[in-house]
Amino acid sequence: MNSIRLTDNATLHPLVLPAQADAAPSALVREYANIRNTSISDLTGRDEEDMTAESLLPLLYDSPEFTRRQWYVSVDDQMVGVGTLNILADDGGRTGFTIISLIRAHWGAGIGSAALPHIEAAAREAGVQRLLVWVEHPATPSETPLPSPTGFGEIPNGHGARFLLRHGFTLEQVERVSTFTWTDASQQRARDLLADAEGHASGYRVVQWTLPTPAEYITGYAWMKEHMSTDVPDADLDMPAEKWDAERIARHDERHLQAGNTVLVTAAQHIDSGELCAYNELSIGPDSSSATHQEDTLVLASHRGHRLGMLVKTAGLLTWREQHPASDRVITYNAEENRPMLSINEAIGFAAIAYEGAWKKVLT
Repeated sequence: MNSIRLTDNATLHPLVLPAQADAAPSALVREYANIRNTSISDLTGRDEEDMTAESLLPLLYDSPEFTRRQWYVSVDDQMVGVGTLNILADDGGRTGFTIISLIRAHWGAGIGSAALPHIEAAAREAGVQRLLVWVEHPATPSETPLPSPTGFGEIPNGHGARFLLRHGFTLEQVERVSTFTWTDASQQRARDLLADAEGHASGYRVVQWTLPTPAEYITGYAWMKEHMSTDVPDADLDMPAEKWDAERIARHDERHLQAGNTVLVTAAQHIDSGELCAYNELSIGPDSSSATHQEDTLVLASHRGHRLGMLVKTAGLLTWREQHPASDRVITYNAEENRPMLSINEAIGFAAIAYEGAWKKVLT
């Protein structure tokens, strides 16, 4: 595939991956990972999303769930940015996720505006009907807030927002980025909240496992993951329902393991029926001192009202603290309108540090 001229000195190139998914990263992939990390930290000022080339590489290949394409931007033969297009299979390829990310020194030069039409063209050619993008929007005092159409949350109408609005994207939802820091006091608070939750969940027990998922929990975990795609607030993003089964759980687990991640799943099991009815995920990459990511948390609708969300979050965090004492902070993302989960996080001690916009563009 040929490169595309974007400006006088900027070009867009398809990222060529090693032929085998289990191969070592090439020099190009290593540079891609480095520019990816730098461009994210240039935007957010943080490093929680950093990934090594070894961890990133397995996530760049196609899977039954996603068709994936990647590009990189060069200026005077130096890589300065990355672009992605991930097409979700669950709704027949009609939904795509994209991002263009440049290192700060090359913001405002028209490179993103020149590259986006080529990624959109690739999406249209593949049958994508709507593009979704999540972008963090750091606040600066001089920028007017842009409210979420859901009525919950706002972002500054700054550099990133203006770029997306200019190119036909609409803001659909605001997500809160929150962190929790381990201290003696926060650990005791988690213990107290766990004890209280246990008092309201007498018909349930906590079960935990580290990926890969044990055979006895695969069916229940798949059922909860499937509901995670439909039960959380998604405004007008029109996220498709996902179908999860044992094979998809196995692929999910293997991708994490290939990337060098450790994932702890904490679930609530209904004692009488044996049904798994709530879960929380905590993950960390190969660096045991890096930030922990709190990923999915869900309570099935038929089991709400027993403080199971608090139960699985606090039980998971306390087990994690014992297993990963070098990781001193946890980061998580929640829709601003998801008040039940935000209330649990706030009670535990999570504090907002940033806000992220979820944007959509309908391709015509």
